[in-house]
Amino acid sequence: MQAKEYRKDIDVLRAIAVAAVIFFHFEVPFFTGGYVGVSIFFVISGYLITKNIKNSLAADAFSFLTFYENRIRRIIPALFAVLTVSYFSFLIFCQTSYETHYLARSLRRVLLAASNFFFYTNTDYFDPAENQNPFLHTWSLAVEEQFYFL
Repeated sequence: MQAKEYRKDIDVLRAIAVAAVIFFHFEVPFFTGGYVGVSIFFVISGYLITKNIKNSLAADAFSFLTFYENRIRRIIPALFAVLTVSYFSFLIFCQTSYETHYLARSLRRVLLAASNFFFYTNTDYFDPAENQNPFLHTWSLAVEEQFYFL
């Protein structure tokens, strides 16, 4: 397997995307492009993954099993660490049984890669109370996984 070439242009795009999302969440004046940052991440991910799939197909070496094994190895450890720390931190600081129940429901959807549907039907993304949901950010991961599955 050949080494992947370093792409400085993609790192620059990642930096722009991260800055857009961070500035949006910290409400920095004149930086309201948090969704642009997420869109940039989708485009980068789609480009890189499609390129890898295309190269694997050209070499007659593509496997769905290998594709998902690589995704799982890359995403699941960090996701589970975030979910675990967030869940137990929330349990320590939450105020009501409703909040705990709601968090458990959203956690189940995260684990099923369907949190985007859950949050779409159960929340208003711009509701200030939703800023307290530690799993709200997983909607974009769910969209990405559904895209690759299809």
